[in-house]
Amino acid sequence: MRFCELQQKEVINVTDCKCLGCVSDLDFDEKDGCICALIVPGPGKWFGCIGRDFEIFIPWCNIVKIGPDIILVDIDEKEARHKIG
Repeated sequence: MRFCELQQKEVINVTDCKCLGCVSDLDFDEKDGCICALIVPGPGKWFGCIGRDFEIFIPWCNIVKIGPDIILVDIDEKEARHKIG
């Protein structure tokens, strides 16, 4: 699977069935090249589109299933938030 294909999939949290958004970036280990986490941008600050306070880091081990249209994850959203800046 290519990164551009991951970016087109919506990320859904199975704990509360909430759509977290789409993958914007990956975090990977520089030593072995393995993907450590998917990164999903948080909601926009101004009218939901300009500026962001945080990103959601989803560890690879918390991915339940990658399907044709969505990625199912099992995370505590508040713990997965990482402040930008």
